[in-house]
This record gives sequence, structure tokens and C-alpha cells, in this order.
Amino acid sequence: MGFKVVQWNGIDARPIVDAHGRVIAVLAGQPRSPEYAAAATRAYDVLEEERIAANFKASMKHHRRGRFVALNAGISYGKGTQIPSRIDPVNYNALLTRLLGNTDIIRMATFASAAFALWAPGLYAYYQRYGNALHQRLPHLQRNFPKSIFSCATFNFGPSAWTFKHRDLMNLPFGMCAIQALGDFDPTAGGHLVLWELKLVVEFPPGALILLPSATLSHSNLPIGKNERRASFTQYTAGGIFRWVDNGFRTERELAREDPDEYTRILAAKDDRWAMGIGLLSTIDDLLPPITPE
Repeated sequence: MGFKVVQWNGIDARPIVDAHGRVIAVLAGQPRSPEYAAAATRAYDVLEEERIAANFKASMKHHRRGRFVALNAGISYGKGTQIPSRIDPVNYNALLTRLLGNTDIIRMATFASAAFALWAPGLYAYYQRYGNALHQRLPHLQRNFPKSIFSCATFNFGPSAWTFKHRDLMNLPFGMCAIQALGDFDPTAGGHLVLWELKLVVEFPPGALILLPSATLSHSNLPIGKNERRASFTQYTAGGIFRWVDNGFRTERELAREDPDEYTRILAAKDDRWAMGIGLLSTIDDLLPPITPE
């Protein structure tokens, strides 16, 4: 099928660039620290402990992204809601509160946000501007993590979490999703991240972070071995939140009814939104300091 296997140690960062030199995804790696690796191991262990204790219904393991339990936590907007709000997973609020307060998961979330700021500072600033506007308008909405720019998170529980080919259409189309692999498996034999349009099959070791536009690039994982273990932790921000802020903290229907002229302007601006979003991405030249001759 013409795919290329990308061998990767899961530590050293490797950007993926397009024909114009723009960084469109990043194999962001992880800190070269035994303490961080230990934190990632413990993060998997706590997800597994919670999974076993929760005794999830079998039906929760069947959805379009795969055959594993996935729980969302944080602030989202869409699917008919009138205002951004925190997701309310019936029966699992206490479980998610424990996970969001876990120091190892907080450490991983903080690293993912910092990596996003490093590799896409323009896009990060866009998230920051809209996030600040959201929280000024709705100060009661609690963030998932004190040092993460992302509004929402998903815990993909093991013991064998790997995804079917999909795109995350609720996410900001030109935005980044932070995906962190967890568990104990051989990354050269399974668990790879498949980026379908890019024709790449990327080794994805436990503890590693990959940043990608998950609403735009189709992606999936290869299965892991029978006696191996894998889970994952992702962070993102729903595209609807950005639209709600742009609409003056209103739905499109409310905007059309209350301010028809502004509604017309917003609709016209949508034609240029993709170009604007792509323009927020960094190029390698933007990120590297200029080399001055000696």
C-alpha cells in the first residue's frame, strides 16, 4: 500500500513537515528522565486499577474508534448544546476526578501542553486567547489541569487499547491533539500510529507523545501482542468552543437572530478560516534560531 515504517525511540523529537516546511505533526517524545518514565508506568497502572474496579459495561467497549472503554473529561461544546459545559459522565465522575488529580497524569498533561507551545507557538497562542475568553465568560468551568492549554481529555483504558481508522471530527480542524501511549508492549511489533494520508506507520513507544491534527488526518493503531498491555491518554479542544467565542458567546442561531449583520460577516469569514489556521503553524525556519557565521 506504499506505507513507510518510521522507527522511533519515543524520546527524541521528530517533526513531520509538509511541502512548504510547515510542521503539521510532531513525534514529540518524552523527557529523557527515569522519573518521567516511571510516572508514565504508574499512570498506566492507575488506569488499569480504575478499569478493574469500575467493571465497565460490555457495551462501553464498542464504539467507532475501537473495542475499549473511553471516558471523556473536561469542557466541551457541540451536539446540540447551547453553551460550553463540563462533560458529565453519569456514574464515573468520582473515577475521573481521581484520574485528573493523579500527580503522574498531571505531569504527562503538563508536558504535552509544553510540547505544543514549543512546536506550534502561534497555534498555542490562539488556543490561549480563546481559552482565556471562555473562562472569563464562564469562570465556573474548571480546567482539567492547571498547566495544560487543552480543554478536554480522553482516557482510553486497556488492557489492549488500539484504534480503528478514524478522524476526531469534533476537534478544531487545524488544531492539535496530544496523544500519549501507556502500557507495556513492544513498540516495534505493535501499537504503531498509522497516519493514512501521509502513508506513515510510526512506532509509538510507551510514555511517548505525538501531536497531530486529529480532525484532519485519518489515524489508527496496529494491535499489540496477546500478552501485552496498552492504554492511551489524549488531550484536545473542541472546535465548537472557538466558534462559540467568535459568535460573541452565542450559538449561530442566536447570532443570526440577534445580530444579522455580524452573522453575515462571520459566515463570510469562514471561507478564509482554513488558510488562517494553517498560517498559525510553524515552519522549521521559524523554530530554529538563525545560524550566524563565525
